[in-house]
Amino acid sequence: MNFGVIGGTGFYTLTEGEEEVEVATAYGPVRVNRTAIGGVEVAFIARHGSGHAVPPHRVNYRGNVTALKELGITNILASASVGAMSDAMPPGSLVIITQFLDFTKSRANTFYDGEGGDVVHTDMTDPYCLRLRRELSQAAVALDEGVLDRGTYVCAEGPRFETPAEIEMFRRMGGDIVGMTNVPEVVLAREAGICYAAVAAVTNWAAGIAPEPLKHEEVSGFMETQTPRLRALFEHVIAHHDEVACACRRRA
Repeated sequence: MNFGVIGGTGFYTLTEGEEEVEVATAYGPVRVNRTAIGGVEVAFIARHGSGHAVPPHRVNYRGNVTALKELGITNILASASVGAMSDAMPPGSLVIITQFLDFTKSRANTFYDGEGGDVVHTDMTDPYCLRLRRELSQAAVALDEGVLDRGTYVCAEGPRFETPAEIEMFRRMGGDIVGMTNVPEVVLAREAGICYAAVAAVTNWAAGIAPEPLKHEEVSGFMETQTPRLRALFEHVIAHHDEVACACRRRA
């Protein structure tokens, strides 16, 4: 098994007939669904749980990444629902994330917290695997799917939505899209030596840009219409992937 998929809001299953297993980790048990795509074994995790019961600041990010690592996963594809701050990325867009700005506050965001004497500073020059990003771009071309191949993701703490003043600040700092879950997930994957790439589905304009106040139900409903597009991209990458050595595998 060399592929894991982490589904965000509205993305709660990958295929039909998934087998649920529980993986014990140092950070608690994690539910993982096992399936296969094109003869490739795949592990799937619904980031927020099957019924969206876990808010973004309470997701067991360390447990999820550890569970995939223990299952032998070497590549992770993830989805994220986001709000748009850039005119170039209106609602309905799919964006391959290339950089992030971290505005989280209270999350356990590293495996190297000093316990056991390990103090490690992980390089994040290219936070998202260059090889998987390229394969996602190639999948988009093969599927004739319009996908933007770069964007800077701002990770807010949540679970509340952002204020217009925060969105204006994020825009001035270079952010394109805003969400609540991609950090520390991407960081932990790099620390674990797992290739990781994420595709953001733009569901709405961010606060202060949107014509009316945001509601989670509207975001979730729109995201469910985008999930088939994400699923098709991920399935194409998994079915056509060639496993080779990658710089992401050099652990911190």
